[in-house]
Amino acid sequence: MEAYIYDAIRTPRGRGKADGSLYDVQPIQLLSTVLKSLKDRNDLDTSFIDDVIVGCVSPIGEQGGDIARAAVLDAGYAQTVAGVQVNRFCSSGLEAINMASAYVMSGQVDLLVAGGVESMSRVPMGSDGGALMMNPQLIAQHKIVPQGISADLIATKYGYSRTNVDTFAAESVRRAVEAQKNGYYKSMVSVKDELGITVLDRDEGIRPETTVESLSKLKPAFEMLGGMGLDALALLKYNNLTSINHVHHAGNSSQISDGAGALLIGNKEIGQKLGLKARAKIKSFAIIGSDSTIMLTGPVPATQKVLKKAGMTMSDIDIFEINEAFAAIPMLFMDQLGADHSKVNVNGGAIALGHPLGATGAILSSALIDEMERTGKGVGLVSLCIGGGMGIATIFERV
Repeated sequence: MEAYIYDAIRTPRGRGKADGSLYDVQPIQLLSTVLKSLKDRNDLDTSFIDDVIVGCVSPIGEQGGDIARAAVLDAGYAQTVAGVQVNRFCSSGLEAINMASAYVMSGQVDLLVAGGVESMSRVPMGSDGGALMMNPQLIAQHKIVPQGISADLIATKYGYSRTNVDTFAAESVRRAVEAQKNGYYKSMVSVKDELGITVLDRDEGIRPETTVESLSKLKPAFEMLGGMGLDALALLKYNNLTSINHVHHAGNSSQISDGAGALLIGNKEIGQKLGLKARAKIKSFAIIGSDSTIMLTGPVPATQKVLKKAGMTMSDIDIFEINEAFAAIPMLFMDQLGADHSKVNVNGGAIALGHPLGATGAILSSALIDEMERTGKGVGLVSLCIGGGMGIATIFERV
């Protein structure tokens, strides 16, 4: 049985700080916004939805206590609709989509909503703690370092200079500026307050003035942290390197953001019954574990695994969305798998637009579907690196 995507919706990405436009919007409201939009845009009888699966990376405080079920209630869905919160770090939104697709493909469920939410301005990253950040024994045994140092380790190991990563970042911004100007983000819906006044209707993190020259003036973000012993910890495992070249900073790393996204996923029969028109379908998905020190290389083996499962090669993929957690990650993806930059993050990525952790997988999926529809492309792939050393990849096929 096949899993069809009947709609894909996202909010704009707001700056994930106290001066960001979405700071006064609670995460339940962000999530409820996309749930209501799915219902309204498709004139949907929500009693046919079995479950709402939501990715969230810091499930604490306002984002804790099963925010999925809370948002179901807030969005006015039928009482029979359940809700569950999942956390696979940065891939949580895509993990939710894959889980929902598996339910449909197995024949156990007809219709679900899957997506993610993160309010990084109201619930700071790392608020929930956890052994990967807090357990000294685990950290020492597996040489676990902060992701920024892992990204700089990748740049050092694979020879990406400061100019290389800044050039990639400047191009991400250029593409995002063009996409926003031309209205390519068709799946985006505005966030409104309780009076119906628009709070945010566009991604607000784009810095159009960005150039390689302006980026070159920024100081490396993780050099001081590395000098406090964390570089040495990583080099215990990567002892063929003498030092780590710190090249990542605020301008070539993903922006802290607020946002939400959701996809309506079901089988063919429920679509016919409810008069829904499919936009895409899930071809295949895969998850892998990778080294926990360098941590962020997972998109490469995850993509190799999902292509093998689907019986496809890189040449079969028309367009890629590879999360720009740090510039070195999509650069490594392109180099190791031979993906041309003209097919990767064609409308900008998280460096330019932001990375609302739990929502990003759903946002990238909606961006991919939008672009496939705009250009008539047939097959796309979304992949994200994941904290703790993992990778995820999903292949979408336009209907």
